[in-house]
Amino acid sequence: MRATGHGFKVFMIQFMKGNYKYGEINAINSIPYFELKQFGSPDLIAEPGEFDINEGKKALAFAKDIIMSDEYDIVILDEIGVAISMNVVPIEPVLELIKNKPEKVELILTGGPKMHPKIKELADLVTEMKMIKHYYSSQGISARYGIEY
Repeated sequence: MRATGHGFKVFMIQFMKGNYKYGEINAINSIPYFELKQFGSPDLIAEPGEFDINEGKKALAFAKDIIMSDEYDIVILDEIGVAISMNVVPIEPVLELIKNKPEKVELILTGGPKMHPKIKELADLVTEMKMIKHYYSSQGISARYGIEY
């Protein structure tokens, strides 16, 4: 939000979140200088299949094109940590993206609790958010519209 307010161009690539209208997508579509593309199944997956792995490959290739395009100031690879941990995306090409990105590009990777240690080691900045208590487990409440999706 801050960057777009200063005219920075931002692109978010969502891994494992295909064609589902999360609330943030509606908001992002109304923000100047902010673009988004989704890859993956619209459903939560427990075990990735061929479709998921193919979508991961497409997302990674697309991310590389966007990062190297010299068009964007910030590129967000949303949930890539989860995609790596579930073997939807291999770690090595992600490490290469980080190492070879243009200097002007801020690269943000999310999917924290499952973020690969090699990424944490290579990153310039690491922020970890962790759940202390969640009504999923403490109260049996499922995902809420407008809060979790």
